[in-house]
Amino acid sequence: MRHTPSPTHRALAAAGIALGVLLTGCASVYRVDSQVQSFARWPQAGTPTVPVAPQRYRFERLPSQLEGSAASTQDTLEALTRSALGRVGWTVAATGEATPWTVQVSAGTLQLPRAPWDEPRAGLRPSIGLFGGNGYWGTSLSMRLDMPYYERQLTLVIRHGATGQAVYETSARHDGRWASSPELWGAMLDAALRDFPQPPSGPRQINIDLPR
Repeated sequence: MRHTPSPTHRALAAAGIALGVLLTGCASVYRVDSQVQSFARWPQAGTPTVPVAPQRYRFERLPSQLEGSAASTQDTLEALTRSALGRVGWTVAATGEATPWTVQVSAGTLQLPRAPWDEPRAGLRPSIGLFGGNGYWGTSLSMRLDMPYYERQLTLVIRHGATGQAVYETSARHDGRWASSPELWGAMLDAALRDFPQPPSGPRQINIDLPR
């Protein structure tokens, strides 16, 4: 005898298909939403107007960025910064070349055990769900673990090479569950350099979607 799905089963199946399509679409990208604030003081460098691309610069490092693992991390960060600045027409100079600008970039991550609004979830917790193909409801025990949450910030400062005057400062902050990746930091750098070299005043949010 052929079984005819009930309206309830048909509704559940349709909802499952719709949810699957939605999750598939969401899984293709993730959003890096950065809180950005930038400050420009180009006249301090003796230039009446903002510099027009192309421009040349060299990197500067703090003493804490010169040795060990910090130096390796800085190498990676500066490589990403080189790409981001290249997209706005600024090119890093060869070693020993005099340049009108210097760039200093720093970044840090604070890993939290969970999001600030989450409750601790480690341990066995009961869950309720639909089991089997006959529409039976039941309960089960499942292990639910805390998901790490990350607070990240980066800062980029441009100085006039001859005087050392800081003429541009920009920062980007991003909080979320995504683990670190070059693409994520690259998106934060692109957000920090949005509207460069004439940024609007005040904080703003810059959203950049990345493929998973």
